[in-house]
Amino acid sequence: MKKRLVILGGGESGVGTALLGKQKGYDVFVSDFGTIKEKYKHVLTHNTLNWEEGKHTEALVLNADIVMKSPGIHDGVAIVKQLRAKGIPVISEIEFASQFVQGTTVGITGSNGKTTTAILTHHVLKQGALNIGLAGNVGKSFAGLVADAEYTDYVLELSSFQLDGVVDYKPHIAVITNISPDHLDRYEYKYELYIAAKFRITMNQTADDYLIYDADDETIAMWLQQNKIKATKIPFSLSGNTTEGIYIKDNTIVSNINNQEFTMPINELSLEGKHNVKNAMAATAVAQLMRIRKQTIRESLSDFQGVPHRLEKVLKIQNVQYINDSKATNTNATFFALDSMTTPTVWIVGGVDKGNDYDELMQLVNEKVKAIICLGVDNQKIISAFGNVVDIMVETVSMNEAVKVAQKIAEKGDTVLLSPACASFDLFENYEDRGNQFKAAVQNL
Repeated sequence: MKKRLVILGGGESGVGTALLGKQKGYDVFVSDFGTIKEKYKHVLTHNTLNWEEGKHTEALVLNADIVMKSPGIHDGVAIVKQLRAKGIPVISEIEFASQFVQGTTVGITGSNGKTTTAILTHHVLKQGALNIGLAGNVGKSFAGLVADAEYTDYVLELSSFQLDGVVDYKPHIAVITNISPDHLDRYEYKYELYIAAKFRITMNQTADDYLIYDADDETIAMWLQQNKIKATKIPFSLSGNTTEGIYIKDNTIVSNINNQEFTMPINELSLEGKHNVKNAMAATAVAQLMRIRKQTIRESLSDFQGVPHRLEKVLKIQNVQYINDSKATNTNATFFALDSMTTPTVWIVGGVDKGNDYDELMQLVNEKVKAIICLGVDNQKIISAFGNVVDIMVETVSMNEAVKVAQKIAEKGDTVLLSPACASFDLFENYEDRGNQFKAAVQNL
């Protein structure tokens, strides 16, 4: 008898898992409580996969042998509770797909920087002639790539939601870029539950595996003091108080891994900002562990083009620079963005607040921000936090309006920065949609 695989959610990870499940001989059924996008319906129908939308039919879901839950679906929804009550395993796409991979996976998580680090790491390894795919929380689904069987090894960007559904999966190399409060609405507003979710990346690792992490991050340092892990630790630090792993000396990245010393002056990195120095250090550590030549690492770090929607320079109009940082969906990401501003800034902020604490931005806003443009359905928290800090505060309800107001306020030499510090779901489909609308509005000025 075929094992029954039920997939909750008919998006990128759901459809990828359906294709892989069918290929591996499962009886597959996809159930989406919302509506499935036309492009995904076409793939499911074309591959003769059974699916439903707008409901979860209990008789067709609760007879599963195993369930893959898409990362966007909350653990607290009724159907998931019913599955768990019946003892049916509910896992993530990462867990399901990893059992069919023989090669090495590099798993990258963190509250911020994980997308840039994943794409940068993939770039370096690909330049080093590895047959490597990039998946997870970025680009295509991991399961879909495994089904295509094009790649031997994988770089995976892993969100806390994807790690929540991991049972046996272990990356050979794990990276934690940093940890700061995010998605607390999904973790009962308990920071320690979110931290624990991130550290699931190392829970199955052995002494033959590696954990690369930011030694300057207090949350990470404290967790590692209080919890034992088996993986070999490789810290990276800007402060220079570590001489193991990767550190900075005389404005140069110095890395000692596998008895190989690698150095690269910071000013040769293509990405600007302190946070990007850290992202480059993490990518370097992975590349050295994967035995990539030093020259290749150096060239790759100096020619990398950056990530869309992450401090992306859009246009300069009348000597005002417009920057798209739509991917900043929490205050920590926005902290890095504001920290890297060198001119008076008109800041476009707002969206769905995930339990933000704006206090950590106060000093930067005081120093760098001349005006705030709120772009969200409910802006009360932002107004309360910064109303007395900046001279100009404007509420807007569309991206076009926000950009036009910004143009009016900005003077020669200023920067207009979209760095929302919030999720996008009140006015936009997702952060990409928000960033694309920003770029379109700027181009129409």
